[in-house]
Amino acid sequence: MIEEKIKSIGIKLLNPPNPAGSYIPVVKSGNLLYVSGQIPMEDGKVVFTGKVSDANIETAQKSARVCAINILAQLKKELGDLEKISRIVRLSGFVNSVPEFTQQPKVINAASDLFYEIFGECGKHSRIAVGVSSLPLNSMTEIDAIVETK
Repeated sequence: MIEEKIKSIGIKLLNPPNPAGSYIPVVKSGNLLYVSGQIPMEDGKVVFTGKVSDANIETAQKSARVCAINILAQLKKELGDLEKISRIVRLSGFVNSVPEFTQQPKVINAASDLFYEIFGECGKHSRIAVGVSSLPLNSMTEIDAIVETK
């Protein structure tokens, strides 16, 4: 049902990005999965780069959505079946912002809204959304997640 929902909203889960450093993409501890920070990568390339300002919020929201899709791809690779997810527990969202930008929550809402659209009430989560001076590979956004499994 979850994967059918994902397909119905036009998302195709591809192979998730490989780690860009000395870490693993997902760590399982008990019934929690800790998904490492995902940047907006497609086909091995960062698709949204640069600083976020009031002038490009919509582009930054697209970037956050790609991060969320990459989180789903990592979970699919780890679990084999997204039906094993019982809840999205927490997201941490980082926005590569110009100093005067203060709408980081509005950017990360794109990821939060996607998880709610897919998982319903189980997609509601706690969250932080912060501005940072830079992100790996000059990506616009980076998001990590904590997910509970059945």
